Amino acid sequence: MADGNQSIMEKAEARFVDKQKKTAERNKATAEYMSEAKARIIKTARLRELRLAKEEADRVAEALNPTPKKKRVAKKIAATEVKS
Repeated sequence: MADGNQSIMEKAEARFVDKQKKTAERNKATAEYMSEAKARIIKTARLRELRLAKEEADRVAEALNPTPKKKRVAKKIAATEVKS
């Protein structure tokens, strides 16, 4: 009878140890995932700030130095050639 109880206790302990290992692995994986997510959020925010700053600088540069509009010479030449 003692042997039966011994093996049941050993099995229970083995299951308990396995469960603890799985829980520890799950917690580690969750911590890694959360860390990566936080890093991604920080990186995205930094890149967004850089993009917005660049867009603002481009707007200011465009306001100070507007690009001249291109003339539509090609259409006029093509129209006169067709008439000839």
